[in-house]
Amino acid sequence: MRKLILATSCFIALLALLPAAPAHAQALPVSGTVTKIDEAAGKMTIKHGPIKKMDMEGMTMVFRAQSPEMLKRVKVGDNVRFDVDKVNGQMTLTGIEKVK
Repeated sequence: MRKLILATSCFIALLALLPAAPAHAQALPVSGTVTKIDEAAGKMTIKHGPIKKMDMEGMTMVFRAQSPEMLKRVKVGDNVRFDVDKVNGQMTLTGIEKVK
């Protein structure tokens, strides 16, 4: 029983050392409008402004969704803010939120 209490105490102490990570430490950097959602393929088409970190001008592109849940957060016609990274050589949505 003492070992269990000691192990639990150590685990809790280690968790306290981890920094808290807010859901969105900073605003999502790219604005756009959803033009198509393909849930079967796990992809979304967005007409977007410049993506500075990728040195890309505004255009309409297809992005892979990092998770299927992202495809359900928005619908066609929604204005969004999003972030994207290259994952396994594919442009992948890493965050998305609907804006008013």
